[in-house]
Amino acid sequence: MTNNNPIGVFDSGIGGTSIWTAIHQLLPNEKTIYLADTKNAPYGQKTKQEIVDLSKKNVDFLLDMGCKLIVIACNTATTNAIKELREQYTVPFIGIEPAIKPAATNSKTQTIGILATQGTLNSELFNKATEMYQDTKIIEQVGHGLVPLIENGDLNSPEMAQLLESYLRPMIEANIDYLVLGCSHYPYLIPQIKKILPEHIQIIDSGEAVAKQTQNVLREKIGFNNGPIDDPIFYTNGNPKVLSDILENKYKIEEKIF
Repeated sequence: MTNNNPIGVFDSGIGGTSIWTAIHQLLPNEKTIYLADTKNAPYGQKTKQEIVDLSKKNVDFLLDMGCKLIVIACNTATTNAIKELREQYTVPFIGIEPAIKPAATNSKTQTIGILATQGTLNSELFNKATEMYQDTKIIEQVGHGLVPLIENGDLNSPEMAQLLESYLRPMIEANIDYLVLGCSHYPYLIPQIKKILPEHIQIIDSGEAVAKQTQNVLREKIGFNNGPIDDPIFYTNGNPKVLSDILENKYKIEEKIF
């Protein structure tokens, strides 16, 4: 089964490029289009309806570009909008949620930490997921201020270090042995997080799992690209330099008003 149309990936900004990278590494022959809705970042402080409306706008943009599959590379958009998107559109969606299962299943201390946005932690989908692991103590922490700093390119700033220290220290004191990153922006903070966490605490993000699920859906339902391999396309409605920097200036970034 073949389908030469591109895979669409969207996020509230540059964070979802961590998911895009995992997909591109696993499926290098697939065409991809990445959409950064930077103008409206972060999604985590918005209402559920605002998140649904923004997600639909992003989906419409990617469908106009002919995408065969859409990856919601944003935890907040997934946990608040994927149900509504699946009801309205026929294109397959792959979402991203905090990887609670592997952390809770493998935890020796039965205590795990989750660093996520307010929108993710307040969502119905997240609450349903945590209810399945009542024997595990889950320390939830909203990452206030992290996404704007990442979007501004301030990954290594003193303010970032101070925020991470304040968010992670209580988790360390609570004896977590797994930290789940519940926002696709946060993998870019792993070097800074490792400076704070003891070595025995493992960090989990969702990139590899989403890439494998994308591969499965292509294999079972849609088909792989069998045509020419085009360069990935990146669109942003914000500052293209930050997106270009996070991608190490390897790809052309197109500014788009949407």
